[in-house]
Amino acid sequence: MNQKPRKFVGKMVLATMMSVVLAACSSGTGAGGDVTEVQTKAAMETYNVGDTFKATEPFNLSILYSDQPTYPYKKDWLLFNKITELTGVTLEPTIVPMSDYSQKRSLLISSGDAPLVIPKTYPGEESAFVSSGAILPISDYIDLMPNFKDKVEKWGLEDEIEGLRQEDGKYYVLPGLHEEVWPDYTLLVRTDVFEENNIAIPTTWDELYDAAKKLKEIYPDSIPFSDRFQFNSTLNIAATGFGTKAGWGFGNGLTYKEDQDEFVYTATTPEYKELLTYFNKLVSEGLLDKESFTQDDDQAVQKFVSGKSFMINGNSQTVVLHRNDMNKTLGEGKYSVAKITVPGGPKGQLMSGSRLENGVMISGKIQKSENFKAIMQFVDWLYYSDEGQEFAKWGVEGETFTKEGGTRKLAEDVNYNGLNPKGTKDLRIDFGFSGGVFAYGGTTDLLQSMFSEEELKFQQDMKDTKEVIPAEPPIPYSSEDRERVTLLSTPLKDYSDQNTLKFILGERDLSEFDTFAKELDSQGLSNYLKLANDTYKAYKENKQ
Repeated sequence: MNQKPRKFVGKMVLATMMSVVLAACSSGTGAGGDVTEVQTKAAMETYNVGDTFKATEPFNLSILYSDQPTYPYKKDWLLFNKITELTGVTLEPTIVPMSDYSQKRSLLISSGDAPLVIPKTYPGEESAFVSSGAILPISDYIDLMPNFKDKVEKWGLEDEIEGLRQEDGKYYVLPGLHEEVWPDYTLLVRTDVFEENNIAIPTTWDELYDAAKKLKEIYPDSIPFSDRFQFNSTLNIAATGFGTKAGWGFGNGLTYKEDQDEFVYTATTPEYKELLTYFNKLVSEGLLDKESFTQDDDQAVQKFVSGKSFMINGNSQTVVLHRNDMNKTLGEGKYSVAKITVPGGPKGQLMSGSRLENGVMISGKIQKSENFKAIMQFVDWLYYSDEGQEFAKWGVEGETFTKEGGTRKLAEDVNYNGLNPKGTKDLRIDFGFSGGVFAYGGTTDLLQSMFSEEELKFQQDMKDTKEVIPAEPPIPYSSEDRERVTLLSTPLKDYSDQNTLKFILGERDLSEFDTFAKELDSQGLSNYLKLANDTYKAYKENKQ
């Protein structure tokens, strides 16, 4: 994900913030060190894995809140009331529309006005705020977070956490932790159309091409595949099987080659060219809608739910929404649609994915708070304890759900994502649970507890079919180098994105791919690669 340019705070503020950080770092509060010097008002004297956090004195806690328009914020949600009742903590949200969240978060942090708790931060997004001292080096204080430590150790997440460390050896974001890799996005297909025409559900991208070709012959006025998300999700899921990265997964544009023990620029590789060649073939033969790269999501969805197209990218939530629409457009019982296992590519049935997801930054201002230790305990309980994670996802036992023999079930009048369609109240809209600010991470059992039978089958099929590729080693840039990286990588990515589109749509012939790679070099690619590989090698040497 691209970083938003950050604004610098004044020199006095920077000096103050940095002095606080340095003071904390020099006071022996490292991971595994002495954390007794932090302010302990309202903190529990003894707090261990399995304990419910309860502040010894009530306090208010500011938090940044990403407001999702599908289930807009309500201050009287059961979620907030129950948090106060259970823990003694009253949350004070700063409400920011989801569409503006990244930009607003950057402005608030840079100006020194950010709330103490800053959720919805994907690993990598914290890097822009490290050098200013505006966010807490959280790795110095994980001894205050027993549930976080327990899950990292129990699930063997040390290597993935290692990838979060900055040049100073610390990490500054608490990611959501999953027990296992969790795939979600894939292709949704009109399985009834495939079955009626004796077309097998594709298991590879080559089979998908053959299927699309048959559909075009049978339905010449159709568009077999018309996509949403500007095609970025499909490029992401397809790229892994081609041995590359693209779309949402393009990231910093670098790919680690283990046989060379170095990073190369993704968009210049033979694997990337092969990916472009494949989708160019679909476009040129009228099997993939050209508008997939520019149309609004609603336009793509309308083509799919009206029967003008037969394949679209989606996930477990969008498939439910599409069925609701198709009941109106095509008629209930007159169609069938399902998620399919992500097709394999030339490199095989591979799946990328991290067990880390978006998480929480803590403002550096917390070090001045008399409730420092209590806040860390509260964050640990809510985001990382089994109890807190179940609460954030399912709500309150006896009110929004029941639990018997370890099996959770929504209350009779509560619905979530079509799980209990007879429910008149929505778990997110009416109660505030299962939202993106609090509910993420957890055991596979908790994650899958809200899956339909269909989704459970998809997850099992992916697990049985796919081999998970290993995570790449980190490149922990210094604060000075990070500025250079942004200046170098942003135009390279923009140019790569522009030409990716041109190559796929046939606006630029693929015979010019090598020329394109040279054009990137003239824009600073060699400097970018040298900086990345020098940093990686230095990190590797220091680690040995």
